[in-house]
Amino acid sequence: MILESAAVGPFFKNGFILGCERTRKAVFIDPGDEVDQLLAFVKAERLDVTHILLTHAHVDHVSGVARAKRALGAPVHLHRDDQVFYDNAVKTGALFGLQVEAPPPVDRYYEGTDPIRFGDHAVAVHHTPGHAPGGVCLVVTPGVTGAGVPSLFVGDTLFAGSIGRSDLPGSDYQTLMRSITEVLFAFDDAAPVFPGHGPETTIGHERRTNPFVLEYLATRTR
Repeated sequence: MILESAAVGPFFKNGFILGCERTRKAVFIDPGDEVDQLLAFVKAERLDVTHILLTHAHVDHVSGVARAKRALGAPVHLHRDDQVFYDNAVKTGALFGLQVEAPPPVDRYYEGTDPIRFGDHAVAVHHTPGHAPGGVCLVVTPGVTGAGVPSLFVGDTLFAGSIGRSDLPGSDYQTLMRSITEVLFAFDDAAPVFPGHGPETTIGHERRTNPFVLEYLATRTR
């Protein structure tokens, strides 16, 4: 599977392009301020982006959606519970002193269990609220057989050595920790985790060493 990521200031939010080597079909995850770099990669690799997938709708994860939609024409997917953040992206950006282009209307909400396909690969959507009410984990399974180790694109739910903020409007600590320990930790230790900020990690590494997770689990056993 083709994988390219980029992050730029001020938020240094990770955006991702995932592509199928055989068919050149691709998806764009969380277009933000790095959108032009990733669009250049799409053009250079001659990829056909068929879906724009959002892990949630905080402004740093949607600031490049309008540009991506205009360039690619692909449908925008979002969880319905994050619509209010999506609709207020321009106002939220202004609070940070940023000029954000209003994102286009959402084309499709994450509903049902059918995977989103790009070439030989499939994306399953798992609802992981807590950082944002409409937060999702995008579980990408490579290959037509679906037998490979899935890759998890988790937005701002889980980071390498940390967790997402739970002090924002619509966020909740207990909900966030349940999303991590019950949804994300249901995956194998070998599953790579690609957060919305910072470096890649794995489920096993975070299960064993993440101090926030360990503290939470310890309080449940007291």
